[in-house]
Amino acid sequence: MRTTITLDRDVAQAIHRLRRQRGIGLSEAVNDLIRAGLRARAPRPAFRQRVHSLGLKIDVRNVADALEILDGPASR
Repeated sequence: MRTTITLDRDVAQAIHRLRRQRGIGLSEAVNDLIRAGLRARAPRPAFRQRVHSLGLKIDVRNVADALEILDGPASR
């Protein structure tokens, strides 16, 4: 696929440096750098919340209700 792009100076320098080091063409250098960037951004595992039993005897999912049980109706 042929396309025209504008490269930032630091990216152009990285491509130029890679071409000199490996003796490769522009397209190969650009493709190699893009592939390296894609590999570096491997997806993270899904976040999983760890839970532990606190041995509580009251339901603390509703904070207002829990405070009322612990502190009385004046806590509201």
